[in-house]
Amino acid sequence: MSNLPNLSHGRHTLAIPGPSVMPERVLQAMHRPAPNIYTGELVDLTYSLFPDLKVVAKTAGQVALYIGNGHAAWEASLANVLAPGDKVLIPGAAQFSLGWGVTAEKRGLVVEHLDFGRRAPIDPQAVEDALRADTDHKIKAVLVVQVDTASSAKSDLAAIRAAMDAAAHSALLIVDSIACLGCDDMQMDAWGVDILVTGSQKGLMVPPGMCFVFFNAKAAAARDKMERVSAYWDWKPRADPEMYYQISCGTAPTHHLYGLRVALDMIVHEEGLDNVLARHATLARALWAACDVWGQAGPLELNIADTAARSNAVTSLRIGAPHGARLRDWVTDQAGLTLGIGLGMATDEDPQSDGFFRIGHMGHVNAHMLMGTLGSIDAAFKALDVPHGAGALEAASAVCAGQ
Repeated sequence: MSNLPNLSHGRHTLAIPGPSVMPERVLQAMHRPAPNIYTGELVDLTYSLFPDLKVVAKTAGQVALYIGNGHAAWEASLANVLAPGDKVLIPGAAQFSLGWGVTAEKRGLVVEHLDFGRRAPIDPQAVEDALRADTDHKIKAVLVVQVDTASSAKSDLAAIRAAMDAAAHSALLIVDSIACLGCDDMQMDAWGVDILVTGSQKGLMVPPGMCFVFFNAKAAAARDKMERVSAYWDWKPRADPEMYYQISCGTAPTHHLYGLRVALDMIVHEEGLDNVLARHATLARALWAACDVWGQAGPLELNIADTAARSNAVTSLRIGAPHGARLRDWVTDQAGLTLGIGLGMATDEDPQSDGFFRIGHMGHVNAHMLMGTLGSIDAAFKALDVPHGAGALEAASAVCAGQ
């Protein structure tokens, strides 16, 4: 070990669950002088984004563009349809469900949480029961995180909508797909999602700084009933602008728009959305196959046991303190690989989440990149003498080979 040269030099690999790896073409499209923001190519380019964004969300509804991150999208979704004093139901108590709840409370909303822990998706029956109990329909919206980036749990949106319908409740279904749009399937219209929010920096392969709020006719009608919506968060001028500047409520995020145009070309018009989703699903299965083998003779454990409840965008792993922190440090220092921290997984026994790590496999990721990530982790197990099963890379490569 002492004679081993440092092997981290070369192009660093970022395998955190967002920001994701950005294609060179996206970066090159952004590396240009500032354009005219009033007339010309930027105006036409911006309008061309709307139909392709809706393809990715599988919706015939509308979409509003914002300068901001996912937290901004949370606020925009609430500001357009909910007033102070309104009640929302947030099923889930993982990191980002709780965060959305804090945003809602700071807007003066009354928040009711349903806690399913950090190792399971949302139970649709519990949602149905909560809505049936709300006989006065005080709950105005159900806020669902499709994939929690911290736990990597993926909830069944179609089943949640069915539960809401079974309860004959009028609440809006508002979904956070920030972690997984373009990686896990999203069928906004077919699944009855009224409002969908996402960001630019994960499956859409663009740097952080833009977010998107999709909404259907039911949500638009709810917006029209609002007594007051702040000028910046109001989605009406953004989705159907009379003048171009209204799309961004001021100066457009010019370089993000150029990058997004290229990213959508790659997703929608070149690889094709179905193929993008299939690629993510295959790479996720390869990762899980490796993890299953490692765990056969060691402490590694997938945070989400049920395969159907795992995301194709991010995988959260338990390995016990201090192995998680040591492994993350080793692959960064010795292999040029950055893994995600155990976000929101702290316990009294492990206050720094040193027993966790996450692997982001979203966006511009291929088999070569995934196998390199897995190979580096395998080397870390050996270098750090962490017990683990043998043959993980063979298991992953078999999935990649279609075996």
